[in-house]
Amino acid sequence: MTTKRPSRLDYCQYLLVSQINYTITNYADHTPNQMSHDAINRYLREDRLTSRLVWEHARAQLQPSVHGYVIFDDTVLDKNHSHKIELVRLQYSGNAHGLIKGIGLVNCVYVNPETGQYWVIDYRIYDPERDGKNKLDHVQDMLTQIVQHKQLPFHAVLMDTWYATKDLMLFIDSLRKIYYCPLKDNRQVDDSGGQEPYRRVDELAWTNHDWTHGKLIKIKGFPKDYKVKLFRVAVSTHRTDWVVTNDLAQDSDNAVQEVCGMRWKIEQFHRELKQTTGIEKNQCRKARIQRNHIACAMLVWLRLTDIARQTGQTIYRIKHGLLDSYLCQQLKNPSVKMRFA
Repeated sequence: MTTKRPSRLDYCQYLLVSQINYTITNYADHTPNQMSHDAINRYLREDRLTSRLVWEHARAQLQPSVHGYVIFDDTVLDKNHSHKIELVRLQYSGNAHGLIKGIGLVNCVYVNPETGQYWVIDYRIYDPERDGKNKLDHVQDMLTQIVQHKQLPFHAVLMDTWYATKDLMLFIDSLRKIYYCPLKDNRQVDDSGGQEPYRRVDELAWTNHDWTHGKLIKIKGFPKDYKVKLFRVAVSTHRTDWVVTNDLAQDSDNAVQEVCGMRWKIEQFHRELKQTTGIEKNQCRKARIQRNHIACAMLVWLRLTDIARQTGQTIYRIKHGLLDSYLCQQLKNPSVKMRFA
């Protein structure tokens, strides 16, 4: 009997329907056409899937808006129990609140604020030993692609504190785009117009007017005449973010808080991606296999969210609902029957 050669569609279908185990061995054990482990491994070594493929699929679903947001953030695929997987490096994980071994991903999500829907439109694998690029370089590359090639309309760029650097903020400004990003508490700023020394951002004095309308500041290290608008955004009763924007016409703290709320869409994306696609579960050692697995997981997330939008369900309901027919069948005619002695 001739063994069927696996395809991209086959592998994505496996990631979509599998619930817990996403290994190649588990896939081979459950194929009805006797697909071998070696054949699956060979496919994943030979295909070359990139973020461009993810964009092609996202573009077919995406509903652009001139009021849209482009959000950048990174996440770590946990490989803490892996020892010889290529691409794995020690790096900080926000979920673990410490250093773990993993594969770093820098992701770009597009949000339509009118519908609340969002799509992953680009990503980069953090691999400085191979390409010599840091995470800021990847963000700049992706942003250039959005403006010059994808030509997506959007209102503003949203980023985390780690990306609030002079070079990146000035680059966004050079594209004539708006940004919103929080500063760390110890960032040195001046709100006196050069009359007083720089101070930590969390040591500034705030009037009632400043609270509501923000204040004009200069960040240390930026060009002499380059000013930004600073707002205090209450994230919770125990946390305040210091958010800056190059939109000097912005004068509403409520509007800034609403904009910053959009940034959590990418956190939601990271959670859904890890919990429904098995993106962290592949244990193959070769970098090419990991890259192809990551791309397939992104495609699976796009497919699941598209179905969820069409049916008015959550991505989790779609994923876990695949077990419903199995449960109904087992209750009707169980393979393993319960008995009492």
